[in-house]
Amino acid sequence: MAMRAYRELTGDEKAVWDRFDAVFDFRPSMHRYPAITEPTPSVTWSLNGLEDDPGYARLDRLVEVMHAAFTALAGAGSILCLDWQHPSYRVWPSLIGPENIDPPGQPGWPLSPYPDGDYYIYLAEDFRFGTFGHPWELSLCVFGGDLLDLVEADLHDILSKVMRRDGRQVTV
Repeated sequence: MAMRAYRELTGDEKAVWDRFDAVFDFRPSMHRYPAITEPTPSVTWSLNGLEDDPGYARLDRLVEVMHAAFTALAGAGSILCLDWQHPSYRVWPSLIGPENIDPPGQPGWPLSPYPDGDYYIYLAEDFRFGTFGHPWELSLCVFGGDLLDLVEADLHDILSKVMRRDGRQVTV
C-alpha cells in the first residue's frame, strides 16, 4: 500500500498549535505586526509586490522555490503545514508530485506558503526552520539557517522588499 503524501492533523493538532504558540509567542491580530516573535536567523519579506503579478508568474515561482526547499530539507521525513482556524497537515514532501501536476498517488501540496486569507505556517517537525505567512501584513517570514541558505537569493529576486531581519525592522 502506497503511503499518502499528507494527512490531516487530528488528535496531535492541539499539541502542535500549543507548542507553536509557546515557541513563537503567536499573537494573532489584523492590526499588530509581527504576529510572532521572529527567530534568529530570519528574514521577513513583503508580499505586496505580488499584488501586481500578471499571470501569477512570481507567485508561482515563490511557491516552487519554497516547496523545493522543504522537499530538500525534509528528505524522506515530514514537515507540518498549519492553517490557522482550519485543518492542518503533516506532509511528506518526497511523496508529492511535480508542481501543478497531480498524478495518481502523488497529490499536490495541501497549502501554499502564500497566506491566502489566513496565517499559513510551514514548520520542520523540530521547529528549526519554517515560514510564517501573515495575511493582513502581507508578509512571509522565513527562518532557520538551512532554509534561508536555500531560498534567500531567490526570494530576494522574487519579492525584493525585506521588511525585517531577525525580527528587527530594516531601514531603507
